[in-house]
Amino acid sequence: MKTLSRACFGMLLAAAALPTTAFAQEEDSDGITISGSATVVSDYRFRGFSQSNEEAAIQGGFSIAHDSGLYVGTWGSSIGFANGTEIDVFAGYSTEITSGLTADVGATLYLYPGGGSGTSVIEPYFSLKGAVGPASVKAGVAWAPGGQNSLGDESAIYIYSDVGIPLGDTPFSINGHIGYADSDSFLGGPDGETIDYSIGVSATWKMLTASVSYVNTDVKKALGKEALGADGAVLFSLGVAF
Repeated sequence: MKTLSRACFGMLLAAAALPTTAFAQEEDSDGITISGSATVVSDYRFRGFSQSNEEAAIQGGFSIAHDSGLYVGTWGSSIGFANGTEIDVFAGYSTEITSGLTADVGATLYLYPGGGSGTSVIEPYFSLKGAVGPASVKAGVAWAPGGQNSLGDESAIYIYSDVGIPLGDTPFSINGHIGYADSDSFLGGPDGETIDYSIGVSATWKMLTASVSYVNTDVKKALGKEALGADGAVLFSLGVAF
């Protein structure tokens, strides 16, 4: 990602889910829950594309949620373009629409401080999360509408599914992800389409979470798969929730 416009589409359309750490929660008597996390990753991949030039990155964030389902938060990471920093601000509403099925709707504002004017991107999202036997399954969609200064007339949509399967009473779980991105721009293929996927194992002990995963995309080598940071890789992460 040598230019910001290409990097923005790498953020919105590319592959492998963000390396995540479960947020700790502290609830006050007024129904407000405050959560936070800090994580070190061997490579910051977003929807399969490296945002850190395939080098290690430091990440962290916090959120505030209310019993009503409303929440707001921020998350940041070191990156390999713009001014070296990405800051995301998000807000939304989450509620259980039926027993065991939770809906979440909101929007994320991607910011790149020092990256120049017209570099921010707004992306509304919607997801459903529930349980299938012992597995936790999530499916969602994120849409970046055209008309934004950073995207021009181009728009993007990302459809994905995540699954987590705990391994009995152990602290380990198996995690899988697959996503499909479609955009008006040329990224990952002549038709602007990209598929990303990952599979890995995570372990949680008290406030710590460690994970290892394999991430890849269907971007063709002839289209610069390695140069885009979209090639297959084994990623490691270690995070703390507070």
